[in-house]
Parts: sequence; C-alpha cells; structure tokens
Amino acid sequence: MTRHDASTHPSTGPSGREQITLRSPAELADALPFLLGFHPDDSIVLVALHGPQGRFGGRLRMGIPQAPEDWPEVSTQLAESLITGGERRGARPDGMVLFLCQDPSPGASARDVMERLRPLAQRLRIACGDLDVPVFEALCVSDGRFWSYCCPDRRCCPADGTPLGVPGTSVMAATAAYAGITVRGSLRQMEARLAPLAPSRAPEQESALDDAAAGLVPRMLDGADCATVREETLALLGGMLDRFRGVAPLADPVAADARDDGLLTAADAATAIIGLQDRVTRDRAAEWMEGPDAEPALRLWRALSRRCLGSYGEHAAAPLTLAGWVAWSSGDEPSARVALGRALRADPGYLFARLLHQACNDGLDPERLRRCLRRERVGHALHAAVHEEVARGGPGVDGGAGEGSAGGGGAAPSPGAAGARRRSRRTRPGPSGPGAPRGSRDGRRPAPRPRSGPRPGRREWR
Repeated sequence: MTRHDASTHPSTGPSGREQITLRSPAELADALPFLLGFHPDDSIVLVALHGPQGRFGGRLRMGIPQAPEDWPEVSTQLAESLITGGERRGARPDGMVLFLCQDPSPGASARDVMERLRPLAQRLRIACGDLDVPVFEALCVSDGRFWSYCCPDRRCCPADGTPLGVPGTSVMAATAAYAGITVRGSLRQMEARLAPLAPSRAPEQESALDDAAAGLVPRMLDGADCATVREETLALLGGMLDRFRGVAPLADPVAADARDDGLLTAADAATAIIGLQDRVTRDRAAEWMEGPDAEPALRLWRALSRRCLGSYGEHAAAPLTLAGWVAWSSGDEPSARVALGRALRADPGYLFARLLHQACNDGLDPERLRRCLRRERVGHALHAAVHEEVARGGPGVDGGAGEGSAGGGGAAPSPGAAGARRRSRRTRPGPSGPGAPRGSRDGRRPAPRPRSGPRPGRREWR
C-alpha cells in the first residue's frame, strides 16, 4: 500500500474548521463522493494536493474517452488545466491523487475494467510528472471495489481488488454528515434529470417547437417587434414560475421531475424555449436566482431543458445554463457543474455557460454576479414605472427620456434565432451575460448601440 497522508477540510462547523486525515487508498476511495458531491460514473477525477500534509485543493472531472487513441491528448490537457488553474490562483499543486471510475459492461468484470484503464492511468501520471507534479496515488474504482495502480504489494492490494467500505460508516462519512455535506447520488442520476424526455414525447414537442420558431423568430429578428417578444416571453416564464412555486417539491427526484413535466404544455414550453434564445431575455430570466424564486426557477429550467428534443437539442444550452447558474447561486456547486457541463455539450460555443463553468470550477464567489443582476432588476422596475407614468400622463415625466435609460424595453434587438424551423438555433446570438465580450465570435451579430444611455443587455463581469 502506498502511504501518503492527505487532509481535507469538508466544512466549517460550529467548532471551527473541521479537518480529517486520510492515510490509505481505502480512505481515499471512500472520500471521493464527498469531495465531488456525487458518485462519479465513467469519470477521470484529478484532485490537487497542497503543502507537506497534502491538503486537498482543486479538483477536475471528465468523462473517460472511449477511444484509447484519445487518451494521450486528454491526459495532457487535464494535467495542464488543473495545474495552470492552481497557478493562476497562486496555489500550484504539490501533488495529485487520481481516480478512474467505471463500472464493467455486460460480460466483463471489474478487474477487466482496471486492466483496460491501466494505460490511461499511466498516461495521466506521465502528464502530471512532465509538469513536475507527482501523482502520489492512482486508484481504479469499479463495481464496489478499488485497485491501486501505484502499489505492487499484493499483500495489501490484492489482484482482485479491495471491497469499498459500507456507505456511511467511515470517518469521512461521519464528518461530512456532521458538517451537513450530502452526496446527491450518482452522476448518471444527476444527468438524467436534465436529459430529454422519452422518445414517445418527441413528435408532439418537436412539432410545437417548429410552430413556435415559425411564429417567433421573424418577430425576434424584426427590430420593431423584438422588445415585445421579450416582454411576452418573460410574462410567460413568470406565469410558469408562479405555477411551479404553487406546487411543493417532492423528495423523490424521479417523481418530482415527472410531476414538473406535467405542469407545462408542449406549446408553452416551446414558446419559452424559443424566446430564451434571445440573450437579453435569458439575462433577464437569470434574475430569478435567490430567495423564494431559486427553487421553483431551478425546477423550471430543468423542465424546459428536458423539452429540447430531436433537432432542437442545441436549444437546451440556454435553460441548462440558467439551471447551472441558479444551482451555483444557491450553493449547490456539484449540480451547477453538471448542468453547465451539459450546456456546453449542447453548444460548446455558448459563452455564458463557459464563463460560469470556469468561475464555478475556480471557486469564485457568485455574490458579485448576484449584485450585478440585482442592480439590473432595480433598473427594470424603474423603467416599468417610468412607462406607467408616461401612459397615465403623470406630471414631470418626460415621455422621450424613458427609452433605454434603464437598460430594458428600449433595447435595440439582438437576434434570438434565424430560420423558421428546426435549424433556427444555428444563428442564435452569443450570450451578453456577465463577461460576454461585445462582438464575440459566438455572438454572431452584436446589438447596435443606442444613441444615449447604457448599452441594452450589456453585463460586465469584473
């Protein structure tokens, strides 16, 4: 058995910062779900170690590539990403712990999995070593057993592997329970909550999406009607949010998602999905991020992402990114990473998802972004009040000064989609959310700047 003490600080409890020390491969394998917040399936996991005691730092997870010829490049990219990320934060890792997690396919054994992934473990160890960061332990976890790739001693690391401990009985599990840390099931279960509905639902929903795209996209591309579509979409989403808010959440995730799916009609879901392809509408919807709005909003974004079926799979990037944002804003980083990862799978060029994913992985505080969105919310309320006074002919209100002054309804249009049917998503504008550069490559066509007042839909992440 290789010996390298590693300490982790799972939380700050009533008595101060709780610290436990892991001294064996068995304790490392047991700690993995608590480090990530879920049980990883088909995953490469790298965890950085810092200092002489091997304090856990940054961690990185990626699905295991099916093709072995991709392993060298992936190994180099993962090692560089985690190590350079630590350097940017002023904390270059002093070592690594590696986990390869994969259950056997039908007809294979867990030991077969371990032997098949051995070259991948070696590639990852070499990639880290080339950057002068040693891998102190490399474990394969499969079908309730684990193996060490670093220990040749069969007395402590038998050829048939070592059974994992009974869940919930380790020191790490006890400490995590005391600290309020929960494991949210497996990665596969978490991703299932965001996956498209059953194929039997596809024809009805895809037809509704066709109809919504045909009706909305020309209006979204029309400068005179774009702002009206935004307000209509936000009103529709607000009604959906009220509907979700009025129904208590269920403890069983499968039952909860099925019940939430029943709260949406195919037509309403399609209209909301097409409307969210407009970046300004999406940014306005991101303001439902905290307090009593957060839980129903997260359920709504999940339900809408499940409605992006067939050729509309790329449209899921918007609701998935919103789901990731609300989860991160609520302190649920594991769920946020899963949602943002799926958003980038749906559309690898979706800038808002890329920025949020990087910020979440870098451990940044979402409060800075929340403050920005709170200011925008106040601006929208002021804008609405000005227009109400104008409509009523209130004293002292300049009817020509309202447009654009609050960054809302007077915005020049940014296209939400192009084309009237399934490929409308191809020319959807890039996000104008926090950090989105003006005229970015995936923005396609930035909104023209108004003559006065702030640029509509512009957010800056500083």
